[in-house]
Amino acid sequence: MRYLGFDAYEKSIHTIGSSVVFMAREGDATVIICAPQAGVPEPLGFTGQDLGDGRLRVPLTHENAEVLRKHFPFTAPVRGLTRDRSFGVGDRLGIATPGHIKVFESYDVFPVFAQQSIRELNLTGRTYEDVLDAVSFAVFQEGFTKGFGADGDHLKTGKDVAYALSLGFSMITLDCSDYIKAEGAQALTLSPRYQDQYLNKTFTLGEGVSLSFTEKELLQCIGVYADAIAFAREIYTRFFKDDRYEADFEISIDETSTPTTPLQHFFVAKELTDAGVSFATLAPRFCGEFQKGIDYRGDVAQFDEEIQVHGVIARHFGYKLSIHSGSDKFSVFPSIGRETQGVFHVKTAGTTWLEAIRVVALVDPRLYREVHHYARSVFEEAAAYYHVTPNLNQIPEVDTLTDAEVPGLLDHPDARQLIHITYGLILNKKNLDGSYTFKDRLYRLWRNHEGRYADFLAAHIGKHLSLLGVKKIEHPLGMAAPSVKALSRGMGTSYGGISPSAKPGPRISP
Repeated sequence: MRYLGFDAYEKSIHTIGSSVVFMAREGDATVIICAPQAGVPEPLGFTGQDLGDGRLRVPLTHENAEVLRKHFPFTAPVRGLTRDRSFGVGDRLGIATPGHIKVFESYDVFPVFAQQSIRELNLTGRTYEDVLDAVSFAVFQEGFTKGFGADGDHLKTGKDVAYALSLGFSMITLDCSDYIKAEGAQALTLSPRYQDQYLNKTFTLGEGVSLSFTEKELLQCIGVYADAIAFAREIYTRFFKDDRYEADFEISIDETSTPTTPLQHFFVAKELTDAGVSFATLAPRFCGEFQKGIDYRGDVAQFDEEIQVHGVIARHFGYKLSIHSGSDKFSVFPSIGRETQGVFHVKTAGTTWLEAIRVVALVDPRLYREVHHYARSVFEEAAAYYHVTPNLNQIPEVDTLTDAEVPGLLDHPDARQLIHITYGLILNKKNLDGSYTFKDRLYRLWRNHEGRYADFLAAHIGKHLSLLGVKKIEHPLGMAAPSVKALSRGMGTSYGGISPSAKPGPRISP
């Protein structure tokens, strides 16, 4: 909308004292505008360009983000893991939050909009300041006041934990994988404490679940997890025990090559609880494979049986199960929702990048083909960072597809994994003159199609939430978020996808 001579984002218009503050589009940039309502505007502390008449053009810098969070507390993260349902949506690009807001306005679930691992920061060249600031600006732009979380995801060192907490992140996910021993590891002897605590006992957890340990099983639990438990206890004592930070604590034991059995899950939870470690969520490594960007691979019946016990263990100790690499695990979402009794935390990340690339494939198939060819050339390099097993030979040759067929590649499991894990190399590739090969063109395209990207995200993440059994609430505008079926109507490829004739979604600014 046109407001005070600017192309304003309507939902961002807020008054504070004698000033009005809002976000506006200026060509390829978004800025904050501060202007007087009447008389002399009060100084708010933003740094920017004086436009005269008391108006100020404010660039989207970290310093200005901190001022924004001070004056508008809804743009700062808050704790949310104590809510029954929470859902993390990592954004590798810093542009996905408007689309995420579009869906989370329609579902009864707490969103964690700022969610990134150090690995992802290194691959994208971003910082935690960048991640949090992008979300704060987007939340202000969209007028989202329901609250959101910020997750320092898969952190492995006290230094990284301190970094995220110092910025106000409201959740820390401690990755204990460096301290988890190989599956076959065993303690050499059993101390009297372990014998007294575990042997010759039956632990009745309720809901028909009872667990007991043989000496061999107990030795293996100690051998595999004792160091990880000690590490988690150390980090908890250092950062969380005295409630110095307004942040929730999640413990991850999922980054391993072998599943966490229910017995091992119980052992880890009991040892942590007995040591006085308070944590909001715990992420086991489930049976089967939770590979990136594709559906669950494994025996669904076995998964259903085991997650029922995992859910009982979590309820017994009073925390939520956390499901990592949760993107697109549609075949097991119903059982996750059911067996956790609707109390869970699910994390997704790369699927939002894939939806961004879907927009590219739809509106500029030629650019997508360039990206696709480069991704194939660097796949082996990228695969060192992720556990994925695509068969690249199963991917249709992109140059043999019509423009109308290209978007369907984003529904092909092997192509999804190819594009999913090569994001860092794609974004950072440079030409001989030092300019970016893809990055600037991609961001320009996404900027010009921000409404369409938001619609795709809302439909895709909405499918996740719906299958998890999350209750839909009335949309503030009286409209539901778009469905995948609605967006896909008219598709004509053999792989599914979005029709190139689909109309773009609505845009807030002209």
